[in-house]
Amino acid sequence: MAAIFPFPLLGPAPSVRLVNAFARPFDNAIATARTCYSATGIITESDVAGDGLDAQIQARKSRNRDALAKSLYQAGHHTTLQHASFQFAMENVSRHFIWAFLHSHPFYNSEQVSQRYVTVTRGSVTIPVLEPAAQRIYVEAVEGAMAAYRQLDEMLFPLASEHYYSRFPGRAKQREKYDKEVQKKSQEAARYCLPVATQAYLYHTVSGVTLLRYHRLLAQVDAPAETRHVVGLMVQELLKHDPGFATVLEEPIDLASTPEGAYLAGLPQGAADVLPAKFRQHFDASLEGKTSKLIDWKTHAEIVLAESVREVLGATPDTLSDDAAIALALDPAVNRLHGEDLVLVEHSKILRTLHHPHYTFRKRLSHTADSQDQRHRMTPGSRPALCAQVDFAPDYVTPELIRTNERVLASYRQAVEALFAAGRRLVDMGVDRATAAYLLPNATCIRFTESGDLAAIHHKLAMRLCYNAQEEIWKASHEEQLAIRAVHPRLGAHLGPPCDLRYRAGVKPTCPEGPRYCGVPVWKLDARDYVRVI
Repeated sequence: MAAIFPFPLLGPAPSVRLVNAFARPFDNAIATARTCYSATGIITESDVAGDGLDAQIQARKSRNRDALAKSLYQAGHHTTLQHASFQFAMENVSRHFIWAFLHSHPFYNSEQVSQRYVTVTRGSVTIPVLEPAAQRIYVEAVEGAMAAYRQLDEMLFPLASEHYYSRFPGRAKQREKYDKEVQKKSQEAARYCLPVATQAYLYHTVSGVTLLRYHRLLAQVDAPAETRHVVGLMVQELLKHDPGFATVLEEPIDLASTPEGAYLAGLPQGAADVLPAKFRQHFDASLEGKTSKLIDWKTHAEIVLAESVREVLGATPDTLSDDAAIALALDPAVNRLHGEDLVLVEHSKILRTLHHPHYTFRKRLSHTADSQDQRHRMTPGSRPALCAQVDFAPDYVTPELIRTNERVLASYRQAVEALFAAGRRLVDMGVDRATAAYLLPNATCIRFTESGDLAAIHHKLAMRLCYNAQEEIWKASHEEQLAIRAVHPRLGAHLGPPCDLRYRAGVKPTCPEGPRYCGVPVWKLDARDYVRVI
C-alpha cells in the first residue's frame, strides 16, 4: 500500500474517497496494449486475467500481465494508462494546495465549491500544528480574517446594491428576490481578505497515468505536507480498488532532487528576505501598469492563418483572399460554429487552423483570481513557487468595489495586511515559509507568464469577457483582447464575449446566461468601451 505521510492539523483532516472508477482499470490497460498487436480482435480484461480458467493458468497470466505492464511503462508507452479515469471526492483540502498542485497541470477535471457564490463558514480553514506561541499567532490571524470577511461582506452589500440596482432598476422593487444576487457580488470582493488556507470540497477526476505522476512528483516546495498527505490518500484509494497498479508505482522523487528544491536549497542565507522585493520590482516594471501585458507573438500570424485555411480547402489566394480566409475561420457571421454552445474547435478542420497563431502574456493576478485563471488549461502558465516569491511584505490586489469607498478600503487594508504581518511573525519565529504561506490572503499577488494559441485564447476570452466573469480575470482578458487587436487587427476583431459572438452569428437569445444576464448589452459596445465595477 502507499505511504500516508502525516499532516498534523487542528480541526478536520483532508478526506479523500474514490467514488467512481473503471471496474478493472489495470487489466484494461494491458488489454488495450495487447489489442494493438492482436490479430484476433479486441482483447478484454477477462482475456488478460484468465477468467474462468484454473488457478495455475490465472497465476501465469497475472505474471505475464505484470511483466508486460513494467515493460510498457519503462518504454514510455503510457497511453494505455489513460483510458481508466478515477473520480475522487475531496473534503477539507486548502485552496492553496488546490492551486499549487491539483490544478497546476492540464490533465484533470474538477468541480469545487465556489467562494464567489457560497459563503465561507467559520472553521473551514487548514490549521497546521505548530509550537504554542506560533499556534496562537496563526489561529488569531485566521479568526481575525474570518471576522473581517463577515464585516466586509456587510459593509460591501449596500455598495454592491447601488451598482446592481442601477444596472437593473426594474428589479429594485423586488429586492427580496434579487438581494441574493447582490450578496454574491459583495462576498466575491470580501473573500479577498480570507487566507489561502481556507478549505474547499470538490470532485477531482484524473487518469491512471496522472495519478502515477502525482505520486512520483509529490515532493513540492509549496504546501509540501498537505500535498504528500493528500496524494498518499489518493494512491491508497487507487491500490485498494486495484492493487495491480503497485506494479508500476514508483517511489517519490526527493525534493532535493527536483530543480525547484535544489535551487532554493542552494540560496545563500538571508536571500529569501532580499530576493522577493527585487523580483517584484523587476517584474512590475516590465508590466508598465497593466494586469496582463503581451510580450511575444508570432509576427506573421494573420498570413499563416489565411494560408492554413486555404490549405484545408485546397484554395489559392486568387480564389480565397486573406481577409476572406480569416473571416471563414473567425467571423461568427461567416462561421456559425462560433455561435454553438459546444466548443467545436478540435472537430472542425477550419477551426483547427486557429492553433497556429500564438501569444504570450506576462501577468499579475491575486491568488484567488489565478485559481480560476489556471482552470483554462490550454493557456498554461509558469506559475511560481509561491514561497520563493513572497517575503510577507504587503503585496496584494484590491477589488474595484472596495476601492469605491474609503471606509471599506481602510478596513480591507487592515484585514489583509494583518495576515501578511502574522505570516512574517511566524517566519521570524522559525516557522518554515511554506507553512507560513497558508496565512497569505487570497489577495496576494501571483506573478507569472502565460501562453496560448488563438484557439485556446479565443475560447478563454469568450468565457472571461462576459461581465459575469471574475473581475480580475475579466480585466486581464480585456487587456489581452485589446493587445491582440493592436498587433493583429484582423484576428483581434473577432475576439469577444459569448453574447458578441452569438449576436454576430445570429443566435438567439443573444446572452446565453438566461436569468444570470449581466444587465449590460455588451454586444452593442466596442471593446474599447468595456467598463465594470461589479
